[in-house]
Amino acid sequence: MIEIAASSQSPVPSVIFALVSLSAISVVVLLILRYYLPLRTTPAYLLVPVFFALWLPASMVLLVPIDLASSALADDVDARGIWLQPGALRVSWRVTYWLTFALTWFILPILAEYSDSGYREPQAKLLDSLRANAQYYAIVFGSGALGFIYVLISYGHFSSSLKSTVMALAYCWGLVLVIYLMGHGLVAIPRRLLRNANVSDRLRRIQSRAPAVYEKMNDAEMDLEDLELQVAELSRRKGGSVSLFQDWVEELVDMTNLPESQPGRASVVRGSGNQSPLPNVITEKYLADLTRRLIRAKHARSRYISEWNRLLQDAVETQAILDSAASKRLDFGKSSPQSGSRFWDRHTPLTPYTRFLLHYHLVPYIQVATGIVLFLASACIIWSELVKGLLPQLSVIRYSVVHHQQTDKGQVGLAGQVIAALWMVYMCAAALTSITEVKVWRGRALVRRNTAHESAFWYASQVARLSVPLTYNFMTFLGAIYKRTVFYDFLGQLIDLTPLGEWFDALFPAFILLPVCATLFGLYGRVRRVFGFGVDVLDDDDENGDGSGRSYGTASGAWREGRDLIERELNGTSAAIRGRRADVASRIASSSSPVDGSGRRGAPVLTIPGSSGARRDGAGPTTPFGTSPTPGGGGPVAPGRKPLANTSARRAAIVLDSEEDEENFLEAWGHRFKNTVETFDTPKWMRDIGQGIKKPKWMGGSDSGQEGSRGSNPDVGRWFGGDGGQGRIRL
Repeated sequence: MIEIAASSQSPVPSVIFALVSLSAISVVVLLILRYYLPLRTTPAYLLVPVFFALWLPASMVLLVPIDLASSALADDVDARGIWLQPGALRVSWRVTYWLTFALTWFILPILAEYSDSGYREPQAKLLDSLRANAQYYAIVFGSGALGFIYVLISYGHFSSSLKSTVMALAYCWGLVLVIYLMGHGLVAIPRRLLRNANVSDRLRRIQSRAPAVYEKMNDAEMDLEDLELQVAELSRRKGGSVSLFQDWVEELVDMTNLPESQPGRASVVRGSGNQSPLPNVITEKYLADLTRRLIRAKHARSRYISEWNRLLQDAVETQAILDSAASKRLDFGKSSPQSGSRFWDRHTPLTPYTRFLLHYHLVPYIQVATGIVLFLASACIIWSELVKGLLPQLSVIRYSVVHHQQTDKGQVGLAGQVIAALWMVYMCAAALTSITEVKVWRGRALVRRNTAHESAFWYASQVARLSVPLTYNFMTFLGAIYKRTVFYDFLGQLIDLTPLGEWFDALFPAFILLPVCATLFGLYGRVRRVFGFGVDVLDDDDENGDGSGRSYGTASGAWREGRDLIERELNGTSAAIRGRRADVASRIASSSSPVDGSGRRGAPVLTIPGSSGARRDGAGPTTPFGTSPTPGGGGPVAPGRKPLANTSARRAAIVLDSEEDEENFLEAWGHRFKNTVETFDTPKWMRDIGQGIKKPKWMGGSDSGQEGSRGSNPDVGRWFGGDGGQGRIRL
């Protein structure tokens, strides 16, 4: 049992503070949900579990300092922090842990597959979700059975073996993810701050990311158009098996953006004469799969359009900061609410001059100072992970939290609680930031006000999964004081129940050096370039800055191409080209083209006009983050406009043009050297070598020393019966 020092101080103020803090955490979580999800249209089965999946881990940041102070009350009453009774702490930890456990391993995975299922009926969606999670649960229960046998043999009692097995295995799996993700984030966060302090380098990295983002946006739109084509062809089928699912097909048609008067637009755009991909017999499974793929494609398109718009906004703002160096005035322009700008950007008391001083002079120094502080904090966390197993007394975090060292047990006051909360917040930020940078399957991403339901469930489950291992891992930095806490009595004893669990908890965190070194020295990108892996990994040193592993010519060619893409988008050229292509495709689709026997129109050849032609049509400039004001324009945010031609050819032309205009040093030197060698004239003294040496008559020489045609080419053929220099040999 835990011994708590007797005190006459009442815990009522601490209880009030804890309730107010929990209310503040609830407001913050609601604001986060509102940022990524529309609260009014989001179903309750998503909002409630996702809210608790974020609220419970955030409450652990409050529970850990309270547990530390309650387990080691300071002798000075004024130095005591927020503390609670052991019974209240035990109930809080039990409710928080088991709710988090249920959300992580059962509720969120089932609801994620439920929301991603394409079936219409709730019962069919639930059965599909259980089938999708069957393999996942088979692996979980198989690992649990093996762990239960080991714990039962080591511990010898059945009463606590099952619970300890479940809690220890869940902790070990979460600790593996925490060490890897936190190791990456501890390097990536301060390095990103230090890099962004240089405005010109930040603009160059933004431009280097532009080609990859633009290509992904166009690919997402092409994939969506392919699925819309299938839905359009499906809607034209009358009778047969389609009649059994007529309502379902009509719902799919309502989800698409193709007008009913232009059902063949996608086929015209793609220009393919392939047969219809629809099966002869339409089944419920096929419609469910088509619905799932259509929803994913729509969210993928929304994700990359949002990413492209955000990249344009960052490029415009960064370029404005650079240009303000001459005029000493900075004005980002008036932002519309639809552009995705922040509230404080639309309502700011700053003048253009004070804004220039803030962004051009003050913000870079703040970023450098913050980066240095976070770099030192990362070094302290990594050092504490390395020494906590063998030399816990050398932990830096321990001395920053445990302030009162007059007694052997150590005490934690209010200042120690605040510092402990800050350490935990930074560790959580390092791990959770890495989650958003991981290129996961299915294209999961967090999109402002339009996050897919399955993506929201997945990210919430990762937050819940990492919270308990990260919390307990932080408490192990504090030496022997954490063994007197309620959390150790609840979870730590079960982890240390067997020698394997104790050694794993003490030594495995030292492997944090692997992700730290891999991120610090750019190991991910080097391995990918050497072995040619086609996977996306965490890599801040990627040439293109996007971690995609794709190469766009040289490193300089990538940012040149991105610069051209951004300039064309902001000047309205790209929007005018896309708008003209959309108009041409619409006219061709609605024209009376011949129809073959299968009911499909033949795919004509689409002529793509150049940018100059598009400008002659009167397409005016577009706003940076909106649609074109002219009828022919259609920016990337316009939902009805799509780039209707393959953009890889245009991108290749851009790269070739940029490489012809600006060559690097080695290419220019090679071209000059080649031209010099090819135009080199042989010196006369080299041509006169051998002119003073007379050849004998039997080799075709002459007495006068002048060589005729036979003197320059010895008449060896006469030896074999030739005809004297005519090039023929007589046999």
